[in-house]
Amino acid sequence: MKLHYHTSYPAIDDLREGARRRIPRFAFEYLDGGCNEDVNLRKNTDDLRQVELKPLYLTHYQPSSLKTELFGHEYDAPFGVAPIGLQGLIWPGAPEILAAAAAEHNVPYILSTVSTASIERIGEITGGRFWFQLYHPADNAIRDDLFDRLDAAGCKTLVLLCDVPTFGFRPRDIRNGLAMPPRMTVRNILQIFGRPTWAARTLLHGAPQFATMTKYMPKGLNMKQLGAYMNATFSGRLSEEKIAPIRDRWKGNLVLKGVATEEDTETAVRLGLDGVIVSNHGGRQVDAGESAVRSLLPIAEKFKGKLRVMLDSGVRSGPDVARAIACGAEFAFLGRTFMYSVAALGREGGQHAMAMLKLQLTQVLEQLCCHRVADLPKHLLRKPAG
Repeated sequence: MKLHYHTSYPAIDDLREGARRRIPRFAFEYLDGGCNEDVNLRKNTDDLRQVELKPLYLTHYQPSSLKTELFGHEYDAPFGVAPIGLQGLIWPGAPEILAAAAAEHNVPYILSTVSTASIERIGEITGGRFWFQLYHPADNAIRDDLFDRLDAAGCKTLVLLCDVPTFGFRPRDIRNGLAMPPRMTVRNILQIFGRPTWAARTLLHGAPQFATMTKYMPKGLNMKQLGAYMNATFSGRLSEEKIAPIRDRWKGNLVLKGVATEEDTETAVRLGLDGVIVSNHGGRQVDAGESAVRSLLPIAEKFKGKLRVMLDSGVRSGPDVARAIACGAEFAFLGRTFMYSVAALGREGGQHAMAMLKLQLTQVLEQLCCHRVADLPKHLLRKPAG
């Protein structure tokens, strides 16, 4: 496959700056920010980048391969697109762009319940090769209908979100009117005027909607009513009692996302789940918690082999993917990197991010003289300090 790499944006920081210049400030801050004082947002990446890997130059060298097996499927790389809500607010058509790129590059795309493309649309784009992250509905009838739609769309992997028992305290979103209920301020409107390309694309594409949930929403809700509806519709706090019937009902792969402790991972094993994604929601929920990679280390050591252990939060680049896998993750998911790329480059953004990450990760493996992604733990030199 020819990799479509845009040389004007060779690194993550270039994409982030491109996104900042191209989209309104309220959309950029929604994507870029964490919660409270952003302490855990910074720790996620800082701690991951304390990981050091050792090259073994004089070993018998074979060409490096990124291919990675997960849930019986061989993916072309050990990373995927993490779920992000309101993707179309950041760039019109973003979920469709990223789903198409993920399908072409044979890596997983996870659609969020509160993204701006529907289950059916993403199923069509990917030929059913997508994952779905479920915000647990308060109404089991909605839950079961979502499962029927996922079955019809070909989805084989369901991701249960457990780390949003309450909304994170995000000062930027509150200031920008992106809390619940959302509101459009004069300042937001002025920011839109300053980003004419984003405004024109949004006008052509239409205002972002919770496309998967539209079927269940009363018609004609204003912003305040929409906020009340969303708060009433979702029951974010998961429990064994909620997971057990899902395990009985869902016959595909079942993954728990947002795991940060050995205790919750033990429960996932006991309930018969197939995998966990160690994550702290990209630093957007608990500022006083530990970084995702620190949570990963004991979980991977104790539970690898009992279920599939993956990592999300703090992973921004190809070297970060290598660090995560060296620390015990079997797969890594990135959110902001892909969204920076789409915001900076539009339709080219999905292809560019895929190409960049593959090129970066291949270079790391070749430099380490590491033939297989699964061998990266043999190259682990130093874990995060502390």
